[in-house]
Amino acid sequence: MHRSGTRWFDGIGDVDVEAVTAAFGTVEVVARGRVAQVACPDCAGFSDRVHDRYQRRLKDLPLAEQGFVIRLTVRRFICGSADCPCRTFAEPFSRLAAPYARFTTRLNRALEGVGLALAGRDGARLAGQLGFGAGRMTLLRRVMALPDPQFSTPRVLGVDDFAICRGQTYSTVLTSVEDQRVVDVLPTREAGPLAAWLIRHPGVEIICRDRAGAYAEGARRGAPDALQVADRFHLWQGLGRAVETCVAAHRDCLRNPSPSGTLLESTRLASGRPQDDSVPAGRRAERKKAAHALVHELLAQGHSRRAIARHLGWGLNTVLRYANAARWQDTIRENRPRPSRLDPYKPYLERRFAAGCTSVTRLHGELVAEQAPVTYGMVRAHIATLRGAPAGAPPRPPTVRQVTGWLTRHPTALSEEDRAGLKDVLARCPELDMAAGHVRDFGEMLSDRLGARLPAWVDAVDASQLPGLTGFALHLLRDLDAVTAGLTLHWSSGSIEGAVNRIKKIKRQLYGRAGFELLRKMILLQ
Repeated sequence: MHRSGTRWFDGIGDVDVEAVTAAFGTVEVVARGRVAQVACPDCAGFSDRVHDRYQRRLKDLPLAEQGFVIRLTVRRFICGSADCPCRTFAEPFSRLAAPYARFTTRLNRALEGVGLALAGRDGARLAGQLGFGAGRMTLLRRVMALPDPQFSTPRVLGVDDFAICRGQTYSTVLTSVEDQRVVDVLPTREAGPLAAWLIRHPGVEIICRDRAGAYAEGARRGAPDALQVADRFHLWQGLGRAVETCVAAHRDCLRNPSPSGTLLESTRLASGRPQDDSVPAGRRAERKKAAHALVHELLAQGHSRRAIARHLGWGLNTVLRYANAARWQDTIRENRPRPSRLDPYKPYLERRFAAGCTSVTRLHGELVAEQAPVTYGMVRAHIATLRGAPAGAPPRPPTVRQVTGWLTRHPTALSEEDRAGLKDVLARCPELDMAAGHVRDFGEMLSDRLGARLPAWVDAVDASQLPGLTGFALHLLRDLDAVTAGLTLHWSSGSIEGAVNRIKKIKRQLYGRAGFELLRKMILLQ
């Protein structure tokens, strides 16, 4: 083959093509080595003495939607040096294919790219469509055979964890914050592996991390001179959880003032309600009235209920229903709802529901505390009928999560309705108003890099003794230097969170089945 073929086929210039055939959808090229002398790989001495020959079958990229195979004849030479331990050696074709490989170098590179991009199963499907004919394990073996990328020790190191199996197994990803690239992956999120990695890679000056105690300890042991920086996102996230605890402790302040009245008063009102005296009309009502009068006339004559049923040809239950009704209107069931043990307590439930208490468990507990003979199912069924609020009903009070969002979002991100709702809640609850002030002060420290104010802020929150917030503030003192640095310097863990999101994508590509070594290789090489 002409040497210009090397422009489109790397390594083909090292062989002579003897024949080309095409049959059954496959193009087959018969080739052999063209050099007369080959250097020994051990002693570098040249030899032209051929010991024997054998054939290699190399699969290459498809050609015009047909399979492409090179049937290569390889010569084995005899080393002429008496001192060389290598007696025979095969002629190399390093640019065409690696030793013992069944794929050409360029097909191998294509498979590596497909494996890195799509992993095993998805990559195998794409390889089949492209005509490569490689299985998922072939692709994964190509990926595992790739060397780890070389990197220099980062000056600013990012540390964060990600889940191998959520809630059970976690690993650690290390990134270069300045270059925004992953430098290594550790098998656990404990202090020991991080400290050992930092000892093996001296030169880290700044470590951006979350507030996990294991990472703080590992960074202190492995790089004692490095400055640790607590991530601002995790600080604000921790503040949000503390604010939610504080709002939940004052959830009674979220409800609008409800009408006065206790459960016992509601019961008395229910028991004294006047009955509906409206008179039904129509032919059906006339029949009911005549039947009621007839049954009571026969009863007045001294006939028994069973005798009346036999005489009129009615069912006994029908006669009993007319006989037991004092008024004929009571026999019309549509106008008289079925009595229930919950009836005396329905006004109380309706008032509590309108006040914002929608928890069936809580309402049932209140009734049981008053020794009401009701079941959980009765309360749940009645509350279900109240879910669809009628027109003109007062708006529901805000939930704990809503108020937490109002307090932790930037004021400019709130709508007019949200601002009005927050103002109403803060006006009714001085404690939440105080908490809102602490949240605003912390937000100013975080956005304006005013970490020097942190000790004063912690003292102010500690003095307020607000649930959730006080514990959060005191917990900051355990990691005061790192938190102060996080609120002062511009370094953050944003690039680390981006790496964790990419890791989640890789895990989905691997269907969550990859072991740590394969997952680590995919993370480093992507």
